[in-house]
Amino acid sequence: MQITDLGCGGGRNAGELLRKYPNAKVTAVDYSVLSVEKAKEYNKNEIASGRCTVMQGDVSDLKLPAGKYDLATAFETVYFWPGLEKCFAQVCRVLKPGGWFMICNESDGTDSVSLKYEKIIEGMKCHTAEELERALTAAGFTDIQKGHHPDKPWITVLARKA
Repeated sequence: MQITDLGCGGGRNAGELLRKYPNAKVTAVDYSVLSVEKAKEYNKNEIASGRCTVMQGDVSDLKLPAGKYDLATAFETVYFWPGLEKCFAQVCRVLKPGGWFMICNESDGTDSVSLKYEKIIEGMKCHTAEELERALTAAGFTDIQKGHHPDKPWITVLARKA
């Protein structure tokens, strides 16, 4: 199984994916050079074993091969992606047919606490599940499933490449 964790930050989710899927290989990508350094340090053993690659990159212009990945993940990161449709089209391009894209956010785009951060963090945009669904559909995804935590503004959106 081939997985890419987009917007990997310090690499903890990439590490969890490697533990959950012991036969998988994970390619972790982040825009921030500092995050890439931290993710490399956090996953150094998996990198040494050949199961993990960490690289600097931009989701709006992914330098990953087309049709390679079974799963793409985006944990707490699409808030900062420049142009969702363009970025989601890049994710769709790198997935295999039938591959899945999973987005997990702690904001559903309507909670007042997260919306305050939009005002103070440049480039941040909290999206509703419906906004994500529209952008995913426009990018070519199907079978879109949305989940919402019963008590918190947390959302998960799953989408499949046709």
